[in-house]
Amino acid sequence: MKHIGILTLLLSSCAGPLNHSAAQDTFSPIFNGHDFSGWQGWDDGAAHWTISDGVIVNDGGGEFLTTTVEYADFDLHLEYKTVAGADSGVYLRGCPQVQIWDTTEEGGKWGIGANYGSGGLWNNQKYSNRPEKLMDKPFGEWNHLRMRMIGERVSVWLNDQLVVDHVPLENYWDRSRPLARKGPIQLQTHGGEICWRNIRIHEINSTEANEILAAVGDDDYTSIFNGKDFSGWSGPVDQYQIVDGALRCRQGSGGTIYTDKDYSDFSVRFEYKLPAAGNNGLAIRYPRVGNPAYDGMCELQVLDNSAEKYEDLKDYQFHGSAYGMVPAHRGYQRAVGEWNFQEVRVYGSRIEVELNGTVILNCDLSAIEQSIDGQDHPGRTLSTGAFGFAGHNDPVEFKNIKIYSASGNSSSSASSHKTSKS
Repeated sequence: MKHIGILTLLLSSCAGPLNHSAAQDTFSPIFNGHDFSGWQGWDDGAAHWTISDGVIVNDGGGEFLTTTVEYADFDLHLEYKTVAGADSGVYLRGCPQVQIWDTTEEGGKWGIGANYGSGGLWNNQKYSNRPEKLMDKPFGEWNHLRMRMIGERVSVWLNDQLVVDHVPLENYWDRSRPLARKGPIQLQTHGGEICWRNIRIHEINSTEANEILAAVGDDDYTSIFNGKDFSGWSGPVDQYQIVDGALRCRQGSGGTIYTDKDYSDFSVRFEYKLPAAGNNGLAIRYPRVGNPAYDGMCELQVLDNSAEKYEDLKDYQFHGSAYGMVPAHRGYQRAVGEWNFQEVRVYGSRIEVELNGTVILNCDLSAIEQSIDGQDHPGRTLSTGAFGFAGHNDPVEFKNIKIYSASGNSSSSASSHKTSKS
C-alpha cells in the first residue's frame, strides 16, 4: 500500500461507524428471483444468463447485467459463488469495480492481486486497490458481499469483515474527473460461471450520508462553533445570527467573520444549507482585513449554482472553486434546502474540497502563473491565517463546524494524521 503525499492521507479514515447498517426493512430487492425485471443486458446474452430457484446464473460470457435504475448513495448487499478460474466483479455507478475472482494460487492470477482476496477496488491507481484481508470462502460456498457508497467513498464487507475502508473509487473512464453522481449497478462476469442471489439495496438519504461522513475520523476534530454564541469568532458578527444551533448570515447583511485563532495546515469540516440563489464563501488563511478572495489565501465559493440569476457564471465562480483561480467540478451539491457535508483540506499551497464524499477541487495555488480572472491574488502565498465565512447578503447556514489543525497538534503532523488511507 503506497502513499502519494500528505493530502492522500486525509482522504479516508481508519475510524468511524463502518459497521453501521440501515434497518433491514429499509432494503429493497432489485432482483425478484423470477425474471430479469429491472435489469438489462441479459437479452443480448440470453444464452449466458439464466434464472434457477431464485438464483441468477451466468456461464462466464455475454453482456454484463445492468440495472435500469441509477443510484446515488446506497448500501448494496448480495450473495455470490463462483468456480475455479473465474474473474468477475460489481460495477458501482457503472464504474469498475469491486473485484471477485479465484483467489487460489492455482487460479492463474495469484501474482497480479488474487492472493490478496476479493472485494478490493481493483481498477484504482491512486488509492488502494487491495482488500485489507482475504475473506473468500471455498468454491461452492456462498459469499456475502456488502458495498456502501457515499459520494465516491466506498466501504466493502466480505463475509461480514471490513475489507475496504472508506476509499475513493476512481473514475476508470476519465481519471481527470470524479465519479458521476448517479449510475447503475452492474454484475460483471467473464472467465467462469458465477451465481448471484439475494440482491437488495438501501438508498442512503442526505441525513444518513452526512452522519456517516461526519463520524469518519471525528475524534481528531475540535468544534470551533458552539451553536450558542460567537465565542472564538471576530469580525462583523452582528451581521450573523444563530438559529437552531446553526450560524446564519442575516438577510441583506454580510461581511467576513473569522476565527480568533490562526491556522496554517488544517482540515475543516461542516454542514451547510443554501436558500434559493444563496451565496457565501469560505475565507482560507484570512489576514482579518480586506477581501478574502484576494487578500486571503483564497475564497472558496459556497453557492447555489442552480439559480437562474447565476446562469452566466464563469467556471471559477461555481461552488467549491478557488474564486478567480481554479474551478471546481460541478454536479455534486444536494437540492436547495438540504444539508450538504463539506470538508476542506489545506496543506502548504495545496487545497482540496470534498463535497458530500466527492473531491471536487484539488489544486496547488503555487502553480498558478496567471489567475483566470486576470486579477492579482497576493494573498494566495500566505502560510497562515484565520478561517472564516464571507457572507454575501443571503441566509446561508452552517453547523457542526469542526477543525483539525496539523500545525497546532503537538502529537501529530500532516503526514501522520490518518483521516485517510491509500
